[in-house]
Amino acid sequence: MQDLQFHQKYWRNDSASQKMHYYRYSNAKVSCWYKYLLFSYNIIFWFCGTIVLIFFLELAVAVLAFLFQDWVRDRFREFFESNIKSYRDDIDLQNLIDSLQKANQCCGAYGPEDWDLNVYFNCSGASYSREKCGVPFSCCVPDPAQKVVNTQCGYDVRIQLKSKWDESIFTKGCIQALESWLPRNIYIVAGIFIAISLLQIFGIFLARTLISDIEAVKAGHHF
Repeated sequence: MQDLQFHQKYWRNDSASQKMHYYRYSNAKVSCWYKYLLFSYNIIFWFCGTIVLIFFLELAVAVLAFLFQDWVRDRFREFFESNIKSYRDDIDLQNLIDSLQKANQCCGAYGPEDWDLNVYFNCSGASYSREKCGVPFSCCVPDPAQKVVNTQCGYDVRIQLKSKWDESIFTKGCIQALESWLPRNIYIVAGIFIAISLLQIFGIFLARTLISDIEAVKAGHHF
């Protein structure tokens, strides 16, 4: 009789232990919502690598650009002038320069004369290029009446008097154009930076939540 009571008590205790173990395990699971949301988020940003590092790099770049404006201006000038020299050698650089000049309605780093750095547009007597003393078409003031882009609109334009250049091409340098563009759009730039930063912080939160769920599942397995 005592053995029977002992077995019944043991069975009840064991059953309760099994129920308790099952109850803890059923609640300790990884949230599918966090898992798939984080996966979708990473698909967008996976080219960028570690989220925290990018966030602090962006913050550092913004602070440095503000504190060292002259240094940033010099680096941009070097970048622009280097790409002017290689304008006809690399189609990607060519498209980049054309996009910058058209978007900002500018020509060269500090003006159209910067195109003397390119062997094809150089005005020296040693050049036999048809583009000699010209500028790329992206420097040209667009003609609303033209339906098709005239890629030869910049030919021979710098042979004319400087006072007439602004009738056919942009005479403002791209560094000056960007410097004047930033103050007018500082709130837009700041808003975009803040939005990107918040997205990255949200991604960090999702990753931390997913890690916590995984740790909870592991703890449930070891209970």
